[in-house]
Amino acid sequence: MTLADRDSPLAIAMWDFSWLERRYPGGGYEDWGRALDELAERGYDAVRIDAYPHLVATDPDREWVLPPAFDACDWGAPATCRVEVTPALTEFIGACADRDIAVALSSWFREDETGARLGIRTPADLAAVWVDTLDRIADAGLLDALCWVDLCNEFPLPQWAPYFNDPDADHRTPRDSPAGRRWIDDSIGGVREAYPDQEYCLSETVDLDTWSREPAAEMDLLEPHIWLMNATGYYDWERDGGDIDSDDHYEWVVDEAEARYRNEPDYWREQLGDAIDAAAEWSRETGLPLATTESWALIHYKDWPGLDWEWIREVCAFGTRRAAETGRWAAISTSNFCGPQFEGMWADAEWHREQTDAIKDATIGV
Repeated sequence: MTLADRDSPLAIAMWDFSWLERRYPGGGYEDWGRALDELAERGYDAVRIDAYPHLVATDPDREWVLPPAFDACDWGAPATCRVEVTPALTEFIGACADRDIAVALSSWFREDETGARLGIRTPADLAAVWVDTLDRIADAGLLDALCWVDLCNEFPLPQWAPYFNDPDADHRTPRDSPAGRRWIDDSIGGVREAYPDQEYCLSETVDLDTWSREPAAEMDLLEPHIWLMNATGYYDWERDGGDIDSDDHYEWVVDEAEARYRNEPDYWREQLGDAIDAAAEWSRETGLPLATTESWALIHYKDWPGLDWEWIREVCAFGTRRAAETGRWAAISTSNFCGPQFEGMWADAEWHREQTDAIKDATIGV
């Protein structure tokens, strides 16, 4: 069954690379069974994770040393960590399958001390690492647990796709360029040749100005990541900007973020709703279903002095329900923060169930 054939959307949580890197005591994922049981109790029936395909393909039996992906944000380990991707990947997918939780695979192409991700030089290389990874999942009998494969998170941002856009270069090749479209089509085509029954995409950050474009031909779904912070004028990246993975940014969030929303809540909800409606119209024009796994309020937030989750929950409840009402989403996240490391957000199980109930009560009209 394809995503568009579902009766109702998946309620999906983003567990990125945290599922593997935050397995230390207090990290939230030290006990997968408990974390997944809590996910199911909150009504989620899908989870998106990093499959580390470049590490699996380079050496599946190696212990990898990874620097932190973020300094101030609570995704992944907060310090250098050591991970073994296999057999952990199939063990985790198997634990999801035991609970009827579908798995969307993605990759942030985590940096490691050997620079393995830079071994990807062509679309064929990108396809090859994913084929190697899917081979292992197939050997474990777990392909049916997958709901889609996102070959690269937010392609072609240089922090996640340094093999395509050099982070140190002044020029960046955009997604909707001949080179960007070729990478999307050729990489998906290479994986599809080996695994024709899966659905594929390369996810992206929101870009309303290009939502009238025809997606690359091989895309089976659209996966835009949509937040109040980047889909509206709420956050001015020059005026308010700087490094959003920094303590300075969290100081700005404490001082400004909630107050800016509370001063004009109806206006900001209207703006976010317009962005969601624009994505839905893009889906109608292209005939492709939508999946959004990172969403609705701010990009970065956490349990931190001076920060409260209530307004985040308010914005995210609005976004979740607005998306569900369009009939164009096949998978909807309730926020960026539906994982156990965000204790203040995770603890409100009733809020999660209210949102996941709304998702499951929706229909898909793709």
